[in-house]
Amino acid sequence: MGRKTEDTPEIAASSLKELDAATSLKVAEVFKVLGDMTRIKLLALLSSADMRVSDIAGALGMGQSAISHQLRVLRGARLVKFRKEGKEAWYSLDDDHVVKLMCQALDHVSHG
Repeated sequence: MGRKTEDTPEIAASSLKELDAATSLKVAEVFKVLGDMTRIKLLALLSSADMRVSDIAGALGMGQSAISHQLRVLRGARLVKFRKEGKEAWYSLDDDHVVKLMCQALDHVSHG
């Protein structure tokens, strides 16, 4: 299932019918990573601005070590990326798909 799908429900639904085992596993791994409240809060923060670990830690009231661990998990799932500026690393969402996932989940839980 390497092809890009359009945003229409019909095309997306037909793509879901074609899921092979390897793709199903990758999708399950993304949902597993998203199944953590701290990671959701972290992604929500990064949806508005690129941030440093210290900024994220301050905003979430957590230690930098704990935030770094969560960022490693999110990087492993290709949900966040970073860039270096001098000695500092700035984190951002990997692409617009992450925002779409978050918005779809929010729509789903807000629906009723």
